[in-house]
Amino acid sequence: MSNTSSASTLRLIQLCIGYFVFYVVTGVAVKYFLSVRDPVLSQMGYLVQNTLGGSAFALGVVILLGWVRMRSNRVMKVGPFTIPSEARYIVPSGVCTAVIIPTTTLMYTLPISVMVAMVIMRGSVIVISRVVDAIQTRQGILKKRVYGEENFAVAFALLAVATHVLLVPIVGWFETRGVPAMAWTGVDPESARGSFDFLANTAAMVILGSYVVAYSFRIYIMNYFKNTREKGVPQDNRGFFAIEQIAASATMVLGGLFVVTSPELLGWTDPRVMDFRDGLLNPQWSAVLSGIPFGAVAFFSVFIFLFQGRTATFAGLVNRLTSLMAGTAATLLMFFVFGSEFPSVRDWVSLGFILIAVWFLTRAERRRVAELAEREALAVTQRATAATGA
Repeated sequence: MSNTSSASTLRLIQLCIGYFVFYVVTGVAVKYFLSVRDPVLSQMGYLVQNTLGGSAFALGVVILLGWVRMRSNRVMKVGPFTIPSEARYIVPSGVCTAVIIPTTTLMYTLPISVMVAMVIMRGSVIVISRVVDAIQTRQGILKKRVYGEENFAVAFALLAVATHVLLVPIVGWFETRGVPAMAWTGVDPESARGSFDFLANTAAMVILGSYVVAYSFRIYIMNYFKNTREKGVPQDNRGFFAIEQIAASATMVLGGLFVVTSPELLGWTDPRVMDFRDGLLNPQWSAVLSGIPFGAVAFFSVFIFLFQGRTATFAGLVNRLTSLMAGTAATLLMFFVFGSEFPSVRDWVSLGFILIAVWFLTRAERRRVAELAEREALAVTQRATAATGA
């Protein structure tokens, strides 16, 4: 397999670098506008302005570059229009994306431990990806097997995302035995008290459930698209992204209009609703422009999820592990530039688990590349044999 192939390791590394860089910039922008800038913006107000800028950027790119002309398995007629048949499930994927974006921030505005929220959001994508592979294997859609190295990587990735929660009882155990673990780690054993009270909160459970369900459908759809290309039809990831982005943007516009008019229509005066409305009606253009890196992240994120020739487990892990490392890098950058908090012991322990998971993924990638090269060589031989016979 050549290094210029769309399924090569080099191309995957390039996507990860792009994702890492723009995720770091996005992370720094979030920390700046919510904790450093004077005056700081409300979380909801920043969300709507950042999302507005990111979505407008992504939508503008796909329209200007003509990515909407997707190379499809087959086309179908809808009234006077001819559209790719894949739009039937890519549009719902875009609707799921429109659900994922706001629920990610809403999780942090609810009575839920930030540590627990992060574990749920990051860990759920890893688990969902592995489950999707299991489902599509049983359905006969996925023809590849998930390597043992990928399963080990899943285990260490989950340890990485759960480190902040898992260290709490461990530190508490040492403290009760006279070992000053709290002083060494900065972890307060009391910080976990009430962390799971959100299970009795209806709003929190609805938002959490919406996030997990939307991501489940989206990852399934992405891998259905990837694993059902007909012979001779290229995997047009740009076309997928374009249709998904258009559907997501349209859904978010309709949702935004509903929230903005809800105080008059429904009498909603929740502070989050008012912050959302104020952020949309009175945008600060610096906050809107800060959404451009967020919009760029979307490209790399989707292309990693859709990466050709890899399982959902592998692609989901690469996506999440890259974002985890970018989060630590953003914290370090904030420390050196703005004097914010230095990454904690928990961050470094988590990074250690991430690196172990990456090592397992590297081994899996070597096996997958060898497998793909073997298949490619076999296909060339079969074509040559057929041509000779003809």
